[in-house]
Amino acid sequence: MHPAPDLSVLIDRREQIFVLTVRGEVDYDDAGDFERAWEAADRAAMPVTAVDLTEVTFADSMLLNALIRARHRHQADGRTLVLVGPLRTPVSRLLEISGTTHLFLVTDARPGADRTDP
Repeated sequence: MHPAPDLSVLIDRREQIFVLTVRGEVDYDDAGDFERAWEAADRAAMPVTAVDLTEVTFADSMLLNALIRARHRHQADGRTLVLVGPLRTPVSRLLEISGTTHLFLVTDARPGADRTDP
C-alpha cells in the first residue's frame, strides 16, 4: 500500500477539446473522482477528450479500466480519446504490462499549448 493519494482531476475546455488533467497517485479510492470527470466529458460530447497524464506518479488497474471504458464510449459516439504525455513510468508500464498501449492514441504535446518546432 502506498501513502494516501494526493490526486486531483481537473476539467477544462479548449475549443473543441475536453481536457482532463490528472495529477498524483491514482488508485481504486479515486474511482468516484474519475466517474464524475468521465460523466462531465460524456455530457460535453466534444469531438476530442484529452487526458493529460504527465503528472501521474502512481497508477493501478482502476486508471486502466477507466481509460478502456472511456475509449469504448468515445468510439461508440464517434469521438476521439487522446492520452497526453510524456507518460511517466508508472503509466507507461501499466499500459505495456497490460498489453493495451496499442488501444490509445498518445501524444507528447499538451492540447492547446503553443508549440514551436525546431
